[in-house]
Amino acid sequence: MAKSILITGCSSGIGLAAAHGLRAQGWRVFASCRQQRDCDRLRAQGFESPLIDYADAETIAAGLAEVLAATGGTLDALFNNGAFGMPGAVEDVPTEGLRHIFETNFFGWHELTRQVIPVMRAQGHGRIVQCSSVLGLVAYPWRGAYTATKFALEGLSDTLRLELKDTGIHVVLIEPGPITSKLREKAIPHFERFIDWQNSALREKYEGSLLKRLYEDRGPDRFELPPSAVTAKLIRALEARRPAPRYYVTTPTHIAGFLRRILPTRLSDFVLGRV
Repeated sequence: MAKSILITGCSSGIGLAAAHGLRAQGWRVFASCRQQRDCDRLRAQGFESPLIDYADAETIAAGLAEVLAATGGTLDALFNNGAFGMPGAVEDVPTEGLRHIFETNFFGWHELTRQVIPVMRAQGHGRIVQCSSVLGLVAYPWRGAYTATKFALEGLSDTLRLELKDTGIHVVLIEPGPITSKLREKAIPHFERFIDWQNSALREKYEGSLLKRLYEDRGPDRFELPPSAVTAKLIRALEARRPAPRYYVTTPTHIAGFLRRILPTRLSDFVLGRV
């Protein structure tokens, strides 16, 4: 029988590419989305597509129950992927906004993962793959809220990997870096809802830098790769007998990993401040 995988955040970008790539490799793919219209679109493409919104605990439970009913109670792999950004200076991010982004980017992932672990324990094997970020390795100005969620994910995943040692369940982090996606445009509504940049002490910097980057499509970033590059690493993480704890995808993630391991903090700050 084909191995089964539940992938979240499949409406576009990394999740959609992973769904197509894994199906081409013979996996039974459950390509979940947080909006019903996206689930319907994927079902029209032949996918099984449960509705899972990380910010809605009921959809997490119902979506996973739909998957398990279809597989007879088993699940070989989970790829936690759905997330969004909220650019803005840390001093301008209201605590309500921070709670909002953590609900989707972190707490929802934890809830779904906790519900999947007993299934994998019962069957004696499984892969939990977490889509982190270069911003889970190093900090970057104007990305504090998103960075905080990814740093939290890194710590939680490292701990979970240690705790699940010898259970047959492997926990893996994938560090994408700049990947072609809709992350920038999907961040705009959250920025407009929570960041009062007009009244910020940093208003001039918003106008001179962040607003242009957020609202203007400047084409691909330097070192940007297509989502298929993440899929390639995901396949390695799923199929390796002993998967690595982390898989770096782009040049910036390799550089960030080096900075974190080798450079003193002050020197690292200097380098990142000039990027």
